[in-house]
Amino acid sequence: MTGSYRTYYVNQKTGRDSNDGLTMDSPFASLFQVNRLRLYPGDKVLLARDSVFTDQFLQIKDSGTREHPIEIGSYSPEEEGEGKNPLIAAGGQGIWYQDYGTTLDSPAHVYQGYVSSAVLLYDVEHVVIHDIEISNQAVEILGEDYSAPHKMNRTGVAVVAKDNGVRSGITLRNLSIHDVNGNVYDKHMNNGGIYMTALKPADEKATGVARFKDITVEGCFVYKTSRWGIAVGYTYAHDKFQGAELPEDTFLKYGHENMVIRDNYVKAAGGDGITAMYALRPLVEHNTADSVACEINDRIYCRPENRAGKVAAGIWPWKCKDALFRCNEVADTRLNQDGMAYDAEPFTNTITADKMRADALCSASQKQFTTVFAIM
Repeated sequence: MTGSYRTYYVNQKTGRDSNDGLTMDSPFASLFQVNRLRLYPGDKVLLARDSVFTDQFLQIKDSGTREHPIEIGSYSPEEEGEGKNPLIAAGGQGIWYQDYGTTLDSPAHVYQGYVSSAVLLYDVEHVVIHDIEISNQAVEILGEDYSAPHKMNRTGVAVVAKDNGVRSGITLRNLSIHDVNGNVYDKHMNNGGIYMTALKPADEKATGVARFKDITVEGCFVYKTSRWGIAVGYTYAHDKFQGAELPEDTFLKYGHENMVIRDNYVKAAGGDGITAMYALRPLVEHNTADSVACEINDRIYCRPENRAGKVAAGIWPWKCKDALFRCNEVADTRLNQDGMAYDAEPFTNTITADKMRADALCSASQKQFTTVFAIM
């Protein structure tokens, strides 16, 4: 422990939850003890390498500051060397209730329900999570069919803004997220590898609009997650973003700012690969989306009920302004009603400079070329 900042250690092999967790010689054994902690700015929670936290989850409900963020990471017990990154294998646990507080931009989209998240950052800011492996497979849920229309939504990492206005300083770095068995039909629930959302505040006049600022997702490997690979920014305030030309003032009041998504590799996502949403000048660079939309087909996407939109694409913005997409690569997007490498939904002044690769599994729109285009 340095100064007033505390470092908590968690070791699944050698720890005990009756310990104080404040030294490597007296670590906690489980994440359940971490979830009971009150964390303060500058505190750290470090998980021992080679630890496997089966049927456990992490829920962070406290905030750091810009100068002293809360850090969740890993460490190597001195006698054991480096080892593998700690694994949080949620197994369908970590259940919370998501409610946008309003219908979404399509009446068919689900906007409320239970979600299972291996890691949940709920209405917090200035939190850094790095160097952790995460899964949320839930293969032992009795009676659950993979393509069931009302299957629970699941996330590797879920980030939520709601009752505290602007939530700033969330950084997700060097995470390995895989085998997240979410609901392939629910596009805008916290559902997939990494998903960040803004929900309607209980009293918006008192707390301000729920939105994000200074968000970074970098260096993450996301594999076999459903539905999304990485999605940042769907918002309850979607109805404020109407028309072909979206004014900057709308983003400064209702949208997200300083969003960076870089150096991530998304492979075999059930639906879309990487999407920035409702953001002013987001930067999306040096990412790869490989073999995404692999569940947007008649075999798996087979019981949507009244949900429309058997569609998914590689890397794309949704209702962003002055977005910069550069040095990204998309390969082998599976054929569907979209199926392109780069989609261009309602947005303004977006510039891309990306490479597309194609093979027999790609849609006709994915010919091999390098493109630079701007829509002004």
